Amino acid sequence: MRFVDTNVLIYAVSTADGEQTKRQAAHTILRGQELGLSVQVLQEFYVQATRPTRLGALTHEQAEAIVTGLLRFPIAVTTPDILRAAIATSQRYQISYWDAAIIEAARTLGCGVVFSEDLGDGQDYGGVRVENPFAGAS
Repeated sequence: MRFVDTNVLIYAVSTADGEQTKRQAAHTILRGQELGLSVQVLQEFYVQATRPTRLGALTHEQAEAIVTGLLRFPIAVTTPDILRAAIATSQRYQISYWDAAIIEAARTLGCGVVFSEDLGDGQDYGGVRVENPFAGAS
């Protein structure tokens, strides 16, 4: 199973001309069957996708419909165990708490891969490896 970070969802709805390749890559990922997300990712997506200053901002209704559709995938909820694990991962790997929470949510769902451009491509975080699906995409 593979975990999807917020930036994949954001690129999937991007209307920016320069992000066509990333939009296509995001759509390909989201057509997959064995994907996992977290409440954190869905929250971040909603906030960023509806931000009034965003080019092509989604309406509340559009973003809510997308989030509802994504609920078909397994969703990790931030629990006290994930919180504690994320704090430890943040310290161990010197990454932000929020990035560590993504790693630990992925681990909780049994995902061996996190699709993200926000973490080091190829970096292994104790058995959860990051893949940047947008590396080389313009």
